[in-house]
Amino acid sequence: MSHFSIRCRKCGKVLENAYCAFCEHCVDALLVTQYNEKQLDMNREEGAWKFGWLPVHSPGFSQPAPAVYRSVGFGRKLGIPELYIAFCGYWPEKGAHLETCTFKEFEAAVVIQNAMENGMQGLVVASAGNTARAFDHLSFVSGFPAIIIVPAMCLPEMWYLVEDEKIRKSGNGAPTLAVSDGDYSDSINMAKRIALVAGIPFEGGVKNIAKRDGLGIVMMEAVHTIGRLPRHYFQAVGSGAGAIAAWEMSERFLNDGRFGDTLPVLHLAQNLPFAPMTKAYWRGKRELAPEDLDMAFIGETTTRVLSNRYPAYGVLGGIFDALEATGGRMYGITNEEVYAAMEMFEDTEGIDLVPAAGVAAAALIQAVRNGKVGGDGPVLLNITGGGEKRLRKDRAVKRVSPLLISKNMPESEIERLLRHAVR
Repeated sequence: MSHFSIRCRKCGKVLENAYCAFCEHCVDALLVTQYNEKQLDMNREEGAWKFGWLPVHSPGFSQPAPAVYRSVGFGRKLGIPELYIAFCGYWPEKGAHLETCTFKEFEAAVVIQNAMENGMQGLVVASAGNTARAFDHLSFVSGFPAIIIVPAMCLPEMWYLVEDEKIRKSGNGAPTLAVSDGDYSDSINMAKRIALVAGIPFEGGVKNIAKRDGLGIVMMEAVHTIGRLPRHYFQAVGSGAGAIAAWEMSERFLNDGRFGDTLPVLHLAQNLPFAPMTKAYWRGKRELAPEDLDMAFIGETTTRVLSNRYPAYGVLGGIFDALEATGGRMYGITNEEVYAAMEMFEDTEGIDLVPAAGVAAAALIQAVRNGKVGGDGPVLLNITGGGEKRLRKDRAVKRVSPLLISKNMPESEIERLLRHAVR
C-alpha cells in the first residue's frame, strides 16, 4: 500500500499513484502530494532518501542531501545572527557532495525513482542548464534513460562530468539535443513534441509532483537541522518549482505541529531585466505581462537558467498563491548586484556560487538594507548551486557537445533523428 496520494488543489480529486498526473477537470491548478503520515518520518535510507515525505518507495541508487549549516562569515557581515545556509553544491569539507553542483539533483533523483516505480521506460527532459546536468548524471547513476533538450543559447554555461560523458559514448544513453533557434521555453515545447514521437513521457516540469517534492528536500533538511521552520526563506526563481516546493513542505510541517506555527516568508528573486514574475507581483497582478517576456531581456541577464517564459506563477497553487499565503516578497536583481553578492559570499564563506545563487544572496543583502529582515528568527538562504571551482580540483568536466535541432523541425525529421541518435 502506498504512503501517499495525489490531490488537485482546485477540485479536490484524488489520484492514486499516478505518474506526473494532470487533473482531468482542472487545467489551471497544480496537483499536490498528500502523505498518509502527518508527522515527518526520517527513519529511512541514507542521504536525501531518509525523508518520508517523498513519492517513492524503494530507492535503487544513492543521493546525497544538501548541507545545511549556520553561517558565521556571511551572517556576521549582514548582521543576521541566525542565518542558515542550505548549500546545494559541491563542498565536501562542509558535507556537500552534489557532483553536478546544483539542487536540481534532488528533483532529478526523485523524478527518476518515481518514474521507474510507475513503470516508465524513459523520460524527455527540458532544461536551461542545471536540470540537464542533473538528469544526465543521475540517468547514468540509476541506469534510467533520459533524452535531454536544452536551448543552444545556454551551452556556453553548460558542462557534464567526464566520466558520464565516457558512458554516453559507450552507447548507453541518449545525446543532449540543443534547440539552435529558441530559448528555454522553446526547448520545453520541443521536449513535449519529442516525447510524443519517442513514446515516452515528458518529465512534466513544475507540474510533476515528484519534481517539487524532490526540491522540497532542501526545506526538510533545513528544518531537521534548525529544529524548526525558518522565519524567512530566500531563493532565486525561474519556473518557480523550488519555491513552491518550499511552501508546500512548510505547510506539511505546520500540519505536523512540532516545528512551528507560522509559514516562512518567501523572499523570491529574479535577474533584471528578465524578471516577469517580479514585475507582475510588484504590480499586484496574477497574470504575467507579455511585454515582460521579451526574449531580448534574456540576453541581458547573467542567469539564463532562470529564463522561463512559462513559470508556474498565476496557476492555482503557484508562485502568486505561495507569496500571498506567506506574506512574501519579490526582488529584482541587477547583474552588478549578482556579481557583488557572489564575491561577498565567497570572501566570507570560502566557497564559490553559481550566478543564480548569487541572485538569492543579493536579494538577502537587499532585504537587510531595506529593513525587511533582521533578528526575528532563523533565516534560510537556499544556495541552489555552488562549488564548481571546488569540484574541478577533484573531478574532470567538459563542455557539452549536443546535436543541434530547430524548433520548427517536423515530426518526420524528429523521428529520423531519434532513430539514428538515440540508442
